Amino acid sequence: MASILDLLNTSMGEDFIAKASNSTSENKENISAALGMALPILLGAMKKNMKSDTGVESLNKALNDDKHGDALLSNLKSVKASDMSSEGEKILGHLLGGKQEMITKTIGSTLNMNESSVSSIIKMAAPLLMSVLASQKSKENVQSSGLGSLLDSVMGSSGAHDSSLIETLLDKDGDGSVIDDVTGMIFGRNKKGGGGILGGMLGGK
Repeated sequence: MASILDLLNTSMGEDFIAKASNSTSENKENISAALGMALPILLGAMKKNMKSDTGVESLNKALNDDKHGDALLSNLKSVKASDMSSEGEKILGHLLGGKQEMITKTIGSTLNMNESSVSSIIKMAAPLLMSVLASQKSKENVQSSGLGSLLDSVMGSSGAHDSSLIETLLDKDGDGSVIDDVTGMIFGRNKKGGGGILGGMLGGK
């Protein structure tokens, strides 16, 4: 399947970005950039949590829950931003725990964005990500043993090294060198010719 960042270029992605822009008053470019950093980190957090059997079963149960089904994807325009944020806050509490503030600050400082806006964008994005995963899980009849591969496919072109950098960020308390590495991964600053996750989303080679 297309990566989660590729989906931002679809009509569904455009609808979400427009909704987030209206909710936060941030321009669409800033929304896209924030999502380019946040979504891989959320997927990395899911993979990290799956290192235990309990984590695997917890994610499997969440993705089987009807509230993460196709309803959000089908009715994205009509769903209230406040409802998405409320649900997203619960998801982020489970995924990121005490790391949520650090990640919000990291993204905000990297993009020179208001931290409150970044927080709102991530909260709104969390239920969308869960619905995308749940929809793909249902279509492919993925069982709990295949969730790791599902997450890899949704992460797209980011390889094992990229995933390990994200996991390292989640393990650190705002370590500057790790944040620089992750930022370089996403924006392509450490790769010849641009590239990177966000660079690919914006047409980088």
